[in-house]
Amino acid sequence: MCRNIRVLHNFEPPATSDEVAAAALQYVRKVSGTTKPSQANQEAFDRAVHEVAHATQHLLDALVTNAPPKDREVEAAKARERAQLRYG
Repeated sequence: MCRNIRVLHNFEPPATSDEVAAAALQYVRKVSGTTKPSQANQEAFDRAVHEVAHATQHLLDALVTNAPPKDREVEAAKARERAQLRYG
């Protein structure tokens, strides 16, 4: 999976529409192999981002868990610690 796509499920506060759209954009970029589509492909690219974001939001709304919500700050600190260990 693309490293720039982050887990969005089970956070407090829930993922925003901007976070969902950013994940969708990263996914479409990865699948299409381009960060900036040509003018000929722009409409298809934008439509794909919109559809992936829509499907992602439906998925997040439908998922259930018994686990307590994760704290964004705690998870970010863990990620920084892992990066420090990995990259020094």
